[in-house]
Amino acid sequence: MIAKTPKPPYYAVIFSSLRTENESDYHEIGALMVELAKKQQGFLGIESARNDLGVTVSYWSDLEAIKSWKNNTEHRLARERGRKEWYRSFKVRIAKVERDYGTEIN
Repeated sequence: MIAKTPKPPYYAVIFSSLRTENESDYHEIGALMVELAKKQQGFLGIESARNDLGVTVSYWSDLEAIKSWKNNTEHRLARERGRKEWYRSFKVRIAKVERDYGTEIN
């Protein structure tokens, strides 16, 4: 599903990853992180897709909201586990969205 975001500017956190073979709790923790992020002030939406390469983009109102999410204790613990167990390689990019456009199907 394509996230419904407000009029720019806002921020995108782009998480690209290559997985390990380990599936232990991965999907459950991922779903929990999405639910927790939705409760964070400044969270605007999320989009995710995975084949060999996984890409998750979360949208945030400002840099302070992103910092607050990064410092969330449960999110920090999930990141640590991800580094140790779930990801062979990953990259995080933070970008300011200055323009967006497209079509929507209702």
